[in-house]
Amino acid sequence: MKATDPTATGDRRLDPRIARSREAILAAAADLFYADGYAHTSIEDIAARAGVAKRTVYNVFADKETLFRSLLTTSIDTATGFARRAADELEHAGTPEAARDALLTVGRRLAATVADGRIVPLRRLVITEASRFPDLAAQYYAAAPEPVMASLARSLERFHRLGWVHAPDPSRAAEHFAFLVLGLTLDSALFDPEGRAGDPEEIDHRAVDGVHAFLRAYAPHPA
Repeated sequence: MKATDPTATGDRRLDPRIARSREAILAAAADLFYADGYAHTSIEDIAARAGVAKRTVYNVFADKETLFRSLLTTSIDTATGFARRAADELEHAGTPEAARDALLTVGRRLAATVADGRIVPLRRLVITEASRFPDLAAQYYAAAPEPVMASLARSLERFHRLGWVHAPDPSRAAEHFAFLVLGLTLDSALFDPEGRAGDPEEIDHRAVDGVHAFLRAYAPHPA
């Protein structure tokens, strides 16, 4: 039976002291889970890092699994929000120029998620603990990579139909787009011991160049 977070009830009347403790515990847990993994992180370690009593951690989250699931769910919710914004950006493009601008915006935002240093530790943690928490791994994929790629493919299919790009295989075109703007940056960060992706300005330039390369490769054919 899956543990549940007793504080994740949507009750806006949550005691401010409990809310502060919850945020401190989640922040400490993120640092430790990302650095040491699930098995090598204890409630005692988390409590010490958060500056609270061990009993407080148990009062707020019940057990380590509940805390881990709450941390991952919070991160997944953030990823879901990004996916929705990316979909809106692309689906509201009404002209060829707006479509190009939307692709550029989405490409730069994708790269920025890696540059800010949060996405790589999360991905590493999800992958490392996939066998222990397969439902969370599936939830993460369904909330972040999958909908972004799906919205890209849908929009590229529409752009192709309107003659703004030549993308007869929109799913493959979406894969090319993602690799051009994100591939090297993400690989560099995943293989860096500290998860560093490099200079944010260079990452942004790489994403912009990737979008421009994509638009040249998928330019509409002459009538």
